[in-house]
Amino acid sequence: MMIPQVLVNAAGVLADSDSDNHFPPSVKDFYFPALFNQSLYPWLTKFTLLVWLAVALILIFFWSGNRSPKMVPTKWQWMTESLYGFARNNIAVEMIGAEGVRFAPYFTTLLSFLLVTNLFGVVWPILISPNSHIAFPIILAVISYVMFNYLGIKRHGFWKYMKISLIPPAPWFILIILIPIEFASTFLIRPFTLALRLFANMFAGHIILLVFTLGGFALLGANAVAIRPLSIVSWAMAIALTFLETLVAVLQAYVFVVLTSSYVGGALAEEH
Repeated sequence: MMIPQVLVNAAGVLADSDSDNHFPPSVKDFYFPALFNQSLYPWLTKFTLLVWLAVALILIFFWSGNRSPKMVPTKWQWMTESLYGFARNNIAVEMIGAEGVRFAPYFTTLLSFLLVTNLFGVVWPILISPNSHIAFPIILAVISYVMFNYLGIKRHGFWKYMKISLIPPAPWFILIILIPIEFASTFLIRPFTLALRLFANMFAGHIILLVFTLGGFALLGANAVAIRPLSIVSWAMAIALTFLETLVAVLQAYVFVVLTSSYVGGALAEEH
């Protein structure tokens, strides 16, 4: 994965100041090569395997907790039911209303997937989230975008949905300004910000952890002996920021699902 490779490069640089190793890491390090034949399987990268691993872990988690459900739930069954109950009651019903119950399975799946893939960024030896590559947040945002627009058109019909989405109750001379703003907000900015928010937080968190981790090695190998002890401070910051990044990973998963449910609720509403 990325961290072990850049640590190897860092060690090479510290051992030989004239080394041609690729250090420090750059954005290109987020674009992993194909694991096997580049021409036949260019899509089969480490990120692809991480997504498959996340799906497998989620399937095992819910299957093992509910393969033989009991009236008095086991701890494992309780965890799966609690996650589903949270997505149903605190997200779907809270944001959409009673009708939101039918979307609870999807929101639970989306929340579980985002939690697992985001937390990959702080789990050794993975230490990188697939969502730090813009492609995966874009796909998830497109799914949410298509979902809420489809539901709105199905509920109201195309023209009424456009009217509800674009024309708020306001004087006509204000509508000249508001309609373009509502169009941009609903159909352009929403999917863009949904993807960018998730990507930017995962990408930035990973870079920050790299800076302090590799900064510790750089300080430890510095020519000035007096600043070498500062490597301990750098590593301590990396540890502290790992806990912060864990919180951010959970929070961003929650925010993504809440915004998706909010957009669905807005599309199904009878008024703007």
